[in-house]
Amino acid sequence: MSIDINGGVPTDSEVILGILNNSESVLKRLYIAYFPMVLQLIINNNGNVDEAKDIYQEAIIVLYNKVKTGDFELSSKLKTYIYSVCRRLWLKRLTQMNRYGGDIKDFEEYLTVDDETEKNNERDIQFNKMGNALKLLGEPCKTIIEDFYINNRSMQEICEDFGYTNSDNAKTQKYKCLQRLKKLFFQQK
Repeated sequence: MSIDINGGVPTDSEVILGILNNSESVLKRLYIAYFPMVLQLIINNNGNVDEAKDIYQEAIIVLYNKVKTGDFELSSKLKTYIYSVCRRLWLKRLTQMNRYGGDIKDFEEYLTVDDETEKNNERDIQFNKMGNALKLLGEPCKTIIEDFYINNRSMQEICEDFGYTNSDNAKTQKYKCLQRLKKLFFQQK
């Protein structure tokens, strides 16, 4: 992969690689690329140009440190991540200066990274609970559920594999298995 040092908005992967390789040109391009967005955020929310520069600098340092320590996992566009970090830093600063009026003017096309991270963490917890419930389910239910929902096998195939007299009997068994799985899922804390 070549990194365009002549300008333009760097790609997310260029920024990550640039930070890892201590590339000053990528960092300069990063500063230029997203500063106008941060400036607009700060100006629209009781700030000035110098404060916007400070907040942007802090956000780039946060990004830099996370990438360097290997503690960085990009779950959105880098632009969204930087915007969200700046927004959070600015809200914190406004609160400290007692200038926060209770409503920050936002750009609607950006999602906050915290909200996305929280949703992803909750989804992971639910997946883990389902995995645990499946382990506790026992046979033949575990295989029936996995065959139908994960392996996309038809009820007729499942019927033949398990020796049910017809696919309706297999459907009835699958329903009973789902009820047990549901009970096991919701018993977990």
